[in-house]
Amino acid sequence: MTRIEYEHQIQGLRDDVVAMASMVDKAIARSVEAMRRQDVRLAHELVSGDREINTHRWATEERALLVIATQAPMASDLRTIAAVIHIVTDLERMADHAAGIAKIVIQTADEPLLKPLVDLPRMSEEARSMLADSITAFIESDAEAARAVAVRDDQVDDLYDQIYRELLTYMMADPATVNRATRLLWAAHNLERIADRVTNVCERVVFAVTGAMEEIGVSTY
Repeated sequence: MTRIEYEHQIQGLRDDVVAMASMVDKAIARSVEAMRRQDVRLAHELVSGDREINTHRWATEERALLVIATQAPMASDLRTIAAVIHIVTDLERMADHAAGIAKIVIQTADEPLLKPLVDLPRMSEEARSMLADSITAFIESDAEAARAVAVRDDQVDDLYDQIYRELLTYMMADPATVNRATRLLWAAHNLERIADRVTNVCERVVFAVTGAMEEIGVSTY
């Protein structure tokens, strides 16, 4: 195999990460939209579509392992391939969290939302922004950008705390709201976990670039 073909394989793995990140981003956005509109049909579509993301993950891992087995990459290339394997795993987990939100929509289909969604969409927007910027850092091999993205997890944690306090107030004032409030809290927790997964991606970017494993952006939860 020529060097050009080998580099094409490495670039293909990077492209796989970008494609999967785009799929996950759409899943996150649509899950929150399904909750906002209480759109059960959209929620079912999201749950079904999660299988496609799972398939993409496994296919990317297989391609990455094939490169390792046949090309014996060294140094930065090997770190990049290892990062790809870990990143697609975290992306797949993010999609699971988005599907979790969709399942909550299905479970609460016969109940009106407890309140208009305000902070939940803000959490989603910040988590999606972090995801996009972490993938850009990966593609551009920018460790400092990755570190900066991870720090933003605190903003998502703060929004989660705000939602928790607000929903607790509802539950204390009226026990009849407990079920609906709890489901909204679960949805917020899924978004908080997505942001945590993004910090994992950032750690892998730092590793791919520098060769050092760093724990960055440690979540409150």
